[in-house]
Amino acid sequence: MNTTTLSTKEKSVHINIDSNYYGAIAEIGGGQETVRHLFQAGGASNTVAKSISAYDKLFSDHFYNHGNPSRYVAEERLRKMIDYEYGELIEILDKKNTRKFFAFANTVETLNFNKTNRGNGWLGIAVEGTDRYHPNKMFIHVKLHENDTLLQQNSLGALGINLICGGLFQWEDPRDILLSLLDNLDATRVEVDYIYVEGLDLEWVDNRLLNLMLVSNDMTPAIMFDKTGKVQQPGELLHKKNVIVLRGYFRPINKLGIEFIEDSLTNFKRDEDYRPDNTIAFCEISLKYLIQNEKVNEKDFLNRVDLLNMMGQSVMISKFYRYFQLVKYFAQFKLIKLRLVVGLPTFDKIMDPSNYTDLRGGLLEAMGALFQENVKVYLYPYIDMNSGEVIYPEDSYFSESSRMLWQYLNVTKKILVLKSIQPKDLEITSEYILKLIENGDESLINYVPEKVYQHIKLNKLFGYNRNNLDLPEL
Repeated sequence: MNTTTLSTKEKSVHINIDSNYYGAIAEIGGGQETVRHLFQAGGASNTVAKSISAYDKLFSDHFYNHGNPSRYVAEERLRKMIDYEYGELIEILDKKNTRKFFAFANTVETLNFNKTNRGNGWLGIAVEGTDRYHPNKMFIHVKLHENDTLLQQNSLGALGINLICGGLFQWEDPRDILLSLLDNLDATRVEVDYIYVEGLDLEWVDNRLLNLMLVSNDMTPAIMFDKTGKVQQPGELLHKKNVIVLRGYFRPINKLGIEFIEDSLTNFKRDEDYRPDNTIAFCEISLKYLIQNEKVNEKDFLNRVDLLNMMGQSVMISKFYRYFQLVKYFAQFKLIKLRLVVGLPTFDKIMDPSNYTDLRGGLLEAMGALFQENVKVYLYPYIDMNSGEVIYPEDSYFSESSRMLWQYLNVTKKILVLKSIQPKDLEITSEYILKLIENGDESLINYVPEKVYQHIKLNKLFGYNRNNLDLPEL
């Protein structure tokens, strides 16, 4: 049954009357709204074996915090809740109830009385599939944008019903569940910035692609993967971290990109706030660079991420076009410091007033948003391909209208010009590398890391020319 047009009440009735599932619902913190919809819809005795509102922290710990202690609003706590509730269904009802089991849980922080926090939370569901004792699971993290506690609670109730309805009726394809999560809601009210599924029936799902759908469907502006390729919730990954960001196509990552990252890290290691465990570098790709023929090229996306992970890089995919939008996004995570790695041609675009005609404050407004207190730019020169001269951002490089702004940013040390890259490496461009790939040119190995070269050649990535291959025996 197609549920995309059903209201929250209609979905609740659908769950109670039409599903073949029986289960438990557990809600702690601010998310005390989901089961209310089921009770008010009528017929909840067909669906709800148990509901619990463990609002008191000691009760929550008693039920859901055995073993290593965990925070209350965290994925670890959500997983403990799901496992406990589903395990209790098995313990009490197995062999006594022929219906399939499910367990839904959420742990949420809504706005406090003084509105000094940000609403966010975790929701999850375990659903019996082909194996009763090893259910399929889905976990999501949400940010609540409404500036009223009651409105946030109402949104959470609708979101919980959407997840249960999707989990019970569409569990065979998590993509359908994802697309229905914001039914009767929208991204201005609720942002879903993380989704993860697992289970015997869901081994075919690539969670990276599932999270990419969050960005391409405007459910969140950015997603992140760690060095191993595992999806990470941005708030968990970034909280109180130093962050270094290099934007690019990364199709594929080349030696110049690796040098930029390594050189930036070397410079940042001199900073008093640097520690290996509190500093993370990202290779960030704009969603627009993944779109071909008006659709996201999923295979191309996975190839880029795989190669970046192969080189030990964390990855970020975002919808941001302007750098100051990127900075605003990072500001919500209480970073220690943020460093943007930028080449001079890109910096020219950042300093171009014509790119900000839609802003009332124009270039100055954009610069104010970009160069926040904890933000600096690591700026690299470029090489003039005609003369072979390395071009550095000296005062004389800038036009008269932007020279004083440049001087101010330079004097206040908001920009650090890095000069350690070898001139020959500055000649590397994404366009040139792509031509080498398409021609199957063996000289490609001079411009990309050897592991990247071998992987592209072996797997014929990015249109590598088959006619010029000299592949080893597999």
